[in-house]
Amino acid sequence: MLRKAQRLWSRLFGRYLWITNTVTSGGMLAFGDAIQQQLEHVRGVGTKHNYDVERTGRLFLVGVSQGPPHHIFYIWLDKVLPQKTGKVIFKKIMADQFLAAPFFAVTFFIVAGLLEGHTLAESWKEFKKKFPAVYVFDWFLWPPSQAINFYLVPAPYRVLYINVVTVIWDVFLSYMKHKDQVTEITKNGF
Repeated sequence: MLRKAQRLWSRLFGRYLWITNTVTSGGMLAFGDAIQQQLEHVRGVGTKHNYDVERTGRLFLVGVSQGPPHHIFYIWLDKVLPQKTGKVIFKKIMADQFLAAPFFAVTFFIVAGLLEGHTLAESWKEFKKKFPAVYVFDWFLWPPSQAINFYLVPAPYRVLYINVVTVIWDVFLSYMKHKDQVTEITKNGF
């Protein structure tokens, strides 16, 4: 039994790393949304229904769409900046903050908006409105998390580590994405 588990683990974080990173990206975003919906329910805001499965499904798909770019980005970053010195880790963190963070924020709002049935223009407008708050929180969460990631976490486990930290981030993203809708639903009483 232990050998089978070891072989499975080896495959998931070896040969099938791309798939593992993609599925865990979707799963963790869905989990973050589930937590956020629970928080909304406890606070008494949002829909009168206990849980919006479609909303979580949409965010799962958004996460799945972000898995491959995360996978590629971290492989590229390790090739371009292979060492673990303080200077190199700082460069990786800055690359993450100035390249990856804006890219993943814009794709999050655009893909989520399109999956909700909004137009590209409406999704872009929402991104522009919410990006400043998202980017400020990004600077508080990700640089320390990435320092740990780049210094301590072996390369095959980097996206998994990020996906675990991302649960906190995903609760925040789900809040930012849906706060207008939750406010509107609460205000109108439906």
